Amino acid sequence: MPVIESTYKPLFWTKSGFVSTVFSGLARKVKYFHQIRERIALPDSDFLDIDWSYADTKSNKVIILLHGLEGHAQRPYLTGTAKLFNQNGIDACSVNFRGCSGAPNLLYRSYHSGATEDLDAVVNHIISLNKYAEIYIKGISLGANMTLKYVGEEREVPKEVKAVIAISSPCYLKGSCDELLSLKNRAYAIRFLDHLKQKLKPKLEQFPDKITIDDYKSIKTLIDFDHVYTSKAHGFKDAYDYYDKASSLQFLPNIKVPSLIINALNDSFLSPECYPVKEAKYNSNLYLEMPKYGGHVGFIQKGEFYYNEKRALEFVNEL
Repeated sequence: MPVIESTYKPLFWTKSGFVSTVFSGLARKVKYFHQIRERIALPDSDFLDIDWSYADTKSNKVIILLHGLEGHAQRPYLTGTAKLFNQNGIDACSVNFRGCSGAPNLLYRSYHSGATEDLDAVVNHIISLNKYAEIYIKGISLGANMTLKYVGEEREVPKEVKAVIAISSPCYLKGSCDELLSLKNRAYAIRFLDHLKQKLKPKLEQFPDKITIDDYKSIKTLIDFDHVYTSKAHGFKDAYDYYDKASSLQFLPNIKVPSLIINALNDSFLSPECYPVKEAKYNSNLYLEMPKYGGHVGFIQKGEFYYNEKRALEFVNEL
């Protein structure tokens, strides 16, 4: 589809991408919201913790929500969406990626931007419950790239999956990594790296045959982390091989499920390649919305819910 014009109108104080990004990530609260945790077994003997919330009445529709780098299912950008969908008669399944639920996962591997096998496991688990005729998927940042890759890969997407939404999607991972390593994003990069290294540290004792203390000490940047850990733990040659194979950009032409991408033009995490205008114009299932404002996972609006959450609900209701 052609690029669609955005109707997002930010509050005056949220026009700054930095303010929008930081406020949404650190200050937002979603109140009076309850989740119920379920642990599911994965085919490789690891596990995922998924957090459920439900509509007031029995529903045959559910939205799967995927968080971003070093996020979890209690982040407001997931709970806000879950609460809004619950209020509109749709259940929500918020996924904690491996090692992100507060409990370390069992294997040396964890999660990454292209780990669609874990998303597939969640989709198949939900289908096995025999409760839902319609499944929607909404991914945020890293989870957005995973979502788009999932519906664009050479797989038979289950007929129950009716639509996906990708918010602040780093469709081209190498470009996004370069942006994160730039001076303007230094504070974000340091924060991400600190969280990643803290989570990796226990694996030094668990898996001494796979990573050494010298390996760990050599990690100074996000790309170092991907060279030393992400790539090696998940079957890639190096960080660049990981970025190349896990980027969703190459899979967008193959998408056959209605898919909405919302990437703000003032998102400092995204490179020019992360705005797939050509791919949207030539794929009738791909809808690209590029608001002038919004930052990275921002899109603040007056009231309890954010613009991207309302647009996600609007998108699935239009099907």
